Amino acid sequence: MNPILVFDFAGIAVFAATGALAASRKQLDIVGFLFLASVTAIGGGTFRDLILGAPVFWVVEPAYVIVCAAVAVVVYFTAHLIEYRYIALLWFDAVGLAAYCVFGAWKGLTLTGSPTIGVVMGVLTATFGGVLRDLLANEPSVLLRPEIYVTAALAGSATFTVLTLAGAPLLAAALAGFLAAFLVRGGALRFGWSFPPYRSRPGRRQEDIFK
Repeated sequence: MNPILVFDFAGIAVFAATGALAASRKQLDIVGFLFLASVTAIGGGTFRDLILGAPVFWVVEPAYVIVCAAVAVVVYFTAHLIEYRYIALLWFDAVGLAAYCVFGAWKGLTLTGSPTIGVVMGVLTATFGGVLRDLLANEPSVLLRPEIYVTAALAGSATFTVLTLAGAPLLAAALAGFLAAFLVRGGALRFGWSFPPYRSRPGRRQEDIFK
């Protein structure tokens, strides 16, 4: 098996867990768990494949859907054991983001040969499922939190892409990309790393514009 697929299945499993944890916070039934887990896990990869014009991965290999279902069932019966479920959701999301940005970058780079597309596909793959999860579960969007999020996926996919183009072994480049993304996102969660926000300024008065 291609070692890069480990990152794909890891991303699927961990993102499915975050979707199921969101379902537990909303006290949904088992069908709600299955739905949110699946949408979160396969949403980013589906979007990526549609943009690339590639066969949608979970249609080609239904084992991905089975993984989503299995994780959803496990979380359904064990979520009550986790006291701080939203904090757990954020940390699981960080792991999923790190794994999925590497696989997305690899697939984009492999199918197109473009480093730019590789990095973009890594970011989209890693972030889109979490955005869908928060939207459907009516949770605070990870994109709207002050801590760095998309930049972590960018760091991971860019690290993987640069090392791959430099001739590094695939697994080494993938591990480096994973660590780069996780350390940035983990640091943001632990220490509150963020970029300076936009500060609104008064607009020019109409009479000043036409002077």
